[in-house]
Amino acid sequence: MSGVKPAPEPGHLGYTVQGIGVADMAVQSDIMEAAGPYDRAKALSAFKFGDVTFYWITRACAISVLLILGGIIVSLIAGAWPAIREYGFSFLFTSRWAPSNDPPVLGALGPIYGTLVTSVIAMTIAIPVGLGIAIFLTELCPQWLRRPIGIAVELLAGIPSIIYGMWGFFVLGPFMADSFQPFVIKVFDGVPILGTIFAGPPSYLSLFNASLILAIMVLPFITAISVDVFKTVPPVLKEAAYGVGCTTWEVVRNVVIPYTKVGVIGGIMLALGRALGETMAVTFIIGNAFKITGSVFSPGTTISAAIASEFAESDGLHQSGLILLGLLLFVLTFFVLAAARIMLMRLEKKAGN
Repeated sequence: MSGVKPAPEPGHLGYTVQGIGVADMAVQSDIMEAAGPYDRAKALSAFKFGDVTFYWITRACAISVLLILGGIIVSLIAGAWPAIREYGFSFLFTSRWAPSNDPPVLGALGPIYGTLVTSVIAMTIAIPVGLGIAIFLTELCPQWLRRPIGIAVELLAGIPSIIYGMWGFFVLGPFMADSFQPFVIKVFDGVPILGTIFAGPPSYLSLFNASLILAIMVLPFITAISVDVFKTVPPVLKEAAYGVGCTTWEVVRNVVIPYTKVGVIGGIMLALGRALGETMAVTFIIGNAFKITGSVFSPGTTISAAIASEFAESDGLHQSGLILLGLLLFVLTFFVLAAARIMLMRLEKKAGN
């Protein structure tokens, strides 16, 4: 029976080479002889050329990432070299920052302290809240409410950081200084350790206020990634747990979290990297004070905030010191992410065993 057949997709048995079907060539020798070896060789050559081209394009893209990263490292080291040569390791352990002195007195201890404190407080707040939202969305939330909450979380991730900073400066800061901080200071007054951590006076600009802003900013990363990995849990595992009488909390603790712990930790580390490097929002509300105090209600600064607030007016050794701060932030972020990667590899290896 003869007729016109639709042209199949490439890779199908009916794929044509110069109008001749591959299936026809396989069963009819006269057609194969008519096609000739030249046509087959030409077709194979075209396929090989496309494959090789695709390979080298993707390889060039991958290598370009390494070249860009290497260029950033080299430029940071070159810009920071005068400060490295002038201050050496004492730069890491000096808390005073006086660029107007002659010669300038520069130390990174204050910014390093502020970066670590704000990141730790922010993650302490964001991790349980983010995981709680993710668990609610995947296990407890009514179907009609999931989409509005999910969209709200995604909108938090899309708000520019400068908007967070302005909101923190005009709304959060006054509220914290007028209502929250006086109450906390009064409650912990005279309590060992906690009395020092939450000591007064109240301030519109403080490490704690900046930490709250950071917690809100990194919350969508933890929540979105946790929701995605929680959805990968096979329903049969949860149904089996419910079938033997487990509560929702027991299912989450003993089934969902262990099954998805690698992905959850990856999301947390991604959020931590964002918290370490956030600039504009923190600059608005942290106070930009190069000093170290025991109270989280006192002004401070971070590495990124210090660079943002002073780089435009810097020159000479002062500018080199700010570039050295950027190099320290780069190294700090690298070690945090490397440690996270090692921990994930150990978890995967342990799970495999």
